[in-house]
Amino acid sequence: MLAIRLHTFGPAENLIPEEVDDPVPAPGQVRIAVAAAGVHLLDTAIRAGHQGPGPAPTLPTIPGREVAGVVESLGEGTDEAWLGKRVVAHLGFVPGGYAERAVTDAERLHEIPVGLDFAEAVAMIGTGRTTMGIVQFAEPGPGDVVLIPAAAGGIGTLLVQYAKNAGATVIGLAGGPRKTERVAANGADLAVDYRDPAWPEKVRAYDGKVTIVYDGVGGDTARTAVGLLAPGGRHVVFGWSAEGIQGGEPLVVEGVTVQVLGPVMMEKAGGPNPIRTLELRALAEAAAGRLTPAVHRFPLTEAAAAHRALENRGTTGKVVLEP
Repeated sequence: MLAIRLHTFGPAENLIPEEVDDPVPAPGQVRIAVAAAGVHLLDTAIRAGHQGPGPAPTLPTIPGREVAGVVESLGEGTDEAWLGKRVVAHLGFVPGGYAERAVTDAERLHEIPVGLDFAEAVAMIGTGRTTMGIVQFAEPGPGDVVLIPAAAGGIGTLLVQYAKNAGATVIGLAGGPRKTERVAANGADLAVDYRDPAWPEKVRAYDGKVTIVYDGVGGDTARTAVGLLAPGGRHVVFGWSAEGIQGGEPLVVEGVTVQVLGPVMMEKAGGPNPIRTLELRALAEAAAGRLTPAVHRFPLTEAAAAHRALENRGTTGKVVLEP
């Protein structure tokens, strides 16, 4: 099969398409003919040699932890009902997603709801799951004014939709006219180019009483956004992309409730398997038509280009590789 392999940590060019043996499912596992593989910002950091939340991969490795496709083979003892099903799965800390075939435990599988394509399903168990975790900490509603930096990204796109569905006023920030047009088309009440030095004034002029900031960016944009929060506002921090993968200290402003997400997101989700709880919520929202993920598609052989585009903020929505 064709796979993308990393032999040495470093730049995106180190992601090399190669022919490798098909993986063999172990007992309790399935093999998936991959139709879509998710690319995460964390993938780019691990590729570059930074420590992720799990153990560093043994090289050479096939990156990628989110896949969707059709179950084509079963390991010993696996329920035969999975054979031929359209499924999506997060592989956990086991790599192997950037390939034409991948194996995973059957207990990780979700059957893809009717109406979702493979790339959309990957987006929902990745960015969708995270979105469901974020909104637990600041549920928007009528009367809220929600400010979303990086509103054209995968999570940002879903946060805009979720907040609008809840009756909130939504202000989305994005870089450049093409992205702001996408944010407006996605339903934001106001879409603002954060590259414009006057963007805070535009927010104040529209509705200066921001009550929630969903912040996955950090840096100067977040500092300014937090300064727009009304007393009693909520600053939900789920990343620091502007400050690099290592991030920094969250912003703390008097009178503002700051929630910094991490393991606490899983604790709040509850249930015997919190990750699966959030995945199921995300897929249900998409199946009901309430959330529609934005997907930026690349051929599998262009994994290096996908990484470069993600690192350079040249993507809109969830980045997905398609064999």
